[in-house]
Amino acid sequence: MNNRVYIFDTTLRDGEQVPGCQLNTIEKIEVARKLEALGVDVIEAGFPISSPGDFKSVVEISKAVCEPVICALTRAVEKDIEVAADSLKYARRKRIHTGIGTSPYHIYNKLKSTPEEIIERAKAAVKYAKKYVEDVEFYAEDAGRSENEFLAKVVEAVIAAGATVVNIPDTTGYCLPEEYGAKIKYLCEHVSNIDKAILSTHCHNDLGMATANSLSGLINGARQVEVTMNGIGERAGNTSLEEIVMILKCRSHLNLQTAIQTEHIYETSRLVSRLMRMPVQSNKAIVGRNAFAHSSGIHQDGVLKSRENYEIIDPKDVGINESTIVLTARSGRAALKHHMDLLNIELDNDELNEVYDKFLKLADSKKDITDDDLYILAGVKRAHLNRNIKLEHLQVVCGQSTIPMATVTLNIEGESFTSSATGNGPINAAFSAVKQLIQKKVNLEEFLIQAITRGSNDLGKVHIQVENKGSIYYGFSANTDIVTASVEAFLDAISKIR
Repeated sequence: MNNRVYIFDTTLRDGEQVPGCQLNTIEKIEVARKLEALGVDVIEAGFPISSPGDFKSVVEISKAVCEPVICALTRAVEKDIEVAADSLKYARRKRIHTGIGTSPYHIYNKLKSTPEEIIERAKAAVKYAKKYVEDVEFYAEDAGRSENEFLAKVVEAVIAAGATVVNIPDTTGYCLPEEYGAKIKYLCEHVSNIDKAILSTHCHNDLGMATANSLSGLINGARQVEVTMNGIGERAGNTSLEEIVMILKCRSHLNLQTAIQTEHIYETSRLVSRLMRMPVQSNKAIVGRNAFAHSSGIHQDGVLKSRENYEIIDPKDVGINESTIVLTARSGRAALKHHMDLLNIELDNDELNEVYDKFLKLADSKKDITDDDLYILAGVKRAHLNRNIKLEHLQVVCGQSTIPMATVTLNIEGESFTSSATGNGPINAAFSAVKQLIQKKVNLEEFLIQAITRGSNDLGKVHIQVENKGSIYYGFSANTDIVTASVEAFLDAISKIR
């Protein structure tokens, strides 16, 4: 059996069904181009019959992207298929993805049909799609709760009708990994023409098992996996692209390979998060902020001695520069010495022990230990400290018919400086004004706003990540005014630059 696994990305279709996370056509093209650079094999660009916007997006993505197959979703309805075919007219490589429900729930409750009629409708849809494109994928909706014997009959019938790929979705995220894997294995063993098509997984995360189910499907014979970036999607989301790809890369004994350029994973994750305004949870596998952060003293000591002690993935493999050693009350002497070395502060063992005792007391009372704190703990004179920067005044002007402008006054080592700038929104304008004053070249790598409470007096927590000369610095702030919180977080990050 071929060990090549095809990555079918549905971020722009299933992923975009998250309420409040819709993208416009320009944004979809930007994501599609990033997915192309990432190396995905298939991009499901939309559901063309659902809206004029979706139709236009499939058309424009087809023009903008060269390498991946562009796929359009339909129901097993002739009009859907006709519209999908029309939307794909500019695609260099095109696929129509059509299908129908196959579980008792869908057959009897949703479709008010019979098993025999479902098979006929499935065959007819594939044959009709085949008139427009060579590459036709069939989905057996709710296959996870479908009876295996009936599912095998459907799969055999649609392959005979011309399907090149057959998708076996766990639409409700109901299956256990062994059940889903056994379902794929059953189809491989009981569908006589299974060698004429590729079996595909499409798993949802309602019970938190989407990745495990997809992996089980691949181990048992599926060779396409349908995923989204960051695992986004309806309800609890879909199988995460980064998780399944890095599992296959780490567990090489499975002998399953993808064409994904993994060093582009992190930047793609951040792009999708930013455009969809959907923050990635801090502890998200592979791409979460804490995925390569270590705060426990035992872990920090182990990582500093050898990364492999506590990391099974090299951060550089997914596009992250380095692991993060975070100083907290649980950090050990090794982590403290590591940070002191980065600051070029030399301490002998006795001095380190003395500073460590002071550090623990400070860390118990303060969540964020800064470089300035370490200088003070080590008794380094103020002249060696980074410049102390505080926000003294902030005024922004913005509105529907107004060019956003910000005026910022900073207190830098006791002296006030003021600057004004315009920008793409009040926060961008304020950041531009700050950059004019600090005279440091910084690139904004990450910007997240999250609600702490609810209501009109909501506190907004801002997390910022900036890059300077190849190093990453973090800043945090919280305020009922999100512009003020954003500027304070920006300054917090900048003040840590050495």
